[in-house]
Amino acid sequence: IFLCFKTNKMPPKKKDADAGDEVPLSARFGRVKNTLKMGLVGLPNVGKSSLFNLLTKQSVAAENYPFCTIDPSEAKCPVPDQRFQYLVDLWKPPSVVPACLSVWDIAGIIKGAADGAGLGNAFLSHIAAVDGIFHVLRAFESDEIVHVDDSVDPIRDLETIQSELCLKDLASLTKTEEDERNAIRKAKGLGRSAEVTFPENFATALEKVRALLTANKAVSTGEFTNVEVEIIKEKFALITTKPIIYVINLSKRDFVRKRNKWLGKIGDWVKTHGGGLCIPFSVEFEEEFFGLRDYPDQQKAFLDECTADAASVGLTGPQFKAKSVLPRIIKTGYKQLNLINFLTAGEKEVRAWTVFKGALAPQAAGVIHTDFERGFIKAEIASFEDFKALHGGQASMAKLKEAGKYRQEGKTYVMNDGDIVLFQFNVTGGKKK
Repeated sequence: IFLCFKTNKMPPKKKDADAGDEVPLSARFGRVKNTLKMGLVGLPNVGKSSLFNLLTKQSVAAENYPFCTIDPSEAKCPVPDQRFQYLVDLWKPPSVVPACLSVWDIAGIIKGAADGAGLGNAFLSHIAAVDGIFHVLRAFESDEIVHVDDSVDPIRDLETIQSELCLKDLASLTKTEEDERNAIRKAKGLGRSAEVTFPENFATALEKVRALLTANKAVSTGEFTNVEVEIIKEKFALITTKPIIYVINLSKRDFVRKRNKWLGKIGDWVKTHGGGLCIPFSVEFEEEFFGLRDYPDQQKAFLDECTADAASVGLTGPQFKAKSVLPRIIKTGYKQLNLINFLTAGEKEVRAWTVFKGALAPQAAGVIHTDFERGFIKAEIASFEDFKALHGGQASMAKLKEAGKYRQEGKTYVMNDGDIVLFQFNVTGGKKK
């Protein structure tokens, strides 16, 4: 993952850093829920459905034909987590349930979608239903896969998608403005044609949003007061408040060699449109790698061959070792939705549970069962880091209790990513765990 940059080569990854850990500005506008969704968005034939197939290991239509996907396909993608796997390997339970990212494959948009072209209004409504966007861009040439505009130009594609989303939001803004005007008239007993004055914070939010959309910029990139943010969340139904991750589909050769003529231009465009995360990947590479999943030796040989190809052009070192980017795409989507997970572990099951960042212990308990939240007593918690350092090979909390690292927390405790938890609750008078 990288923040957008100005060269035509992919920069080496920072050691022990992950740009996906940053909380996006768009998180201000997000729903405070545990069941959030990412949508794969882009023009037809850029690799969306192929990426969806790879992410979910399911088969949906991915033919070389615009609009082959009319209704969005939704699937759950397991979120890679070394902490979760560590507990699975230690407890070896019969039931193993990872955290999942919900992903929708949304049919390709074309220019004019906001006006209904190419079934565009239906597709845009599907985008409105998700909480974040993977914007898939095509930066590879192929005579076999036609481009809807007959040539490969990801900057033009960016402008097309951005324009359609902003036009859709401008149409929504007009409706929001009229609805608010009518609500004020009704509250004051005024006639339909009476002039009204909007409350100050609504008026400023309205004008800021209009200015951003008119300039073809996402609302998520704007500066708003906390009050304005709450008004936008409550009354404005907008698409461009959602976090966007730009996923750039390269040829296998360009992906392995970490270079492509479009990368710097894409980086410049994203930077001038509010910034964001860009992830180069290659459907061609990923499909070949995934196709060898039942043959570990051949899969390793494939990665070694790709790494050698990178070395042949002077790209050596751990950061240039060929590997799948799909786990990072999933983890980044999860984090950009402002989601974290907590863990439960025992002889019968190890499970990762999804909650929104900032959730209190009772809210996290409610993810397991509503009774857990309703009758919450306390949470017994250890951080994963403490557990890994102190458990001494035992699948238990005994060593952590001895070291004073197994805590009891109450209703005001804010959950941390990777907490290992045992909830205690009581709804019938009998204590349960």
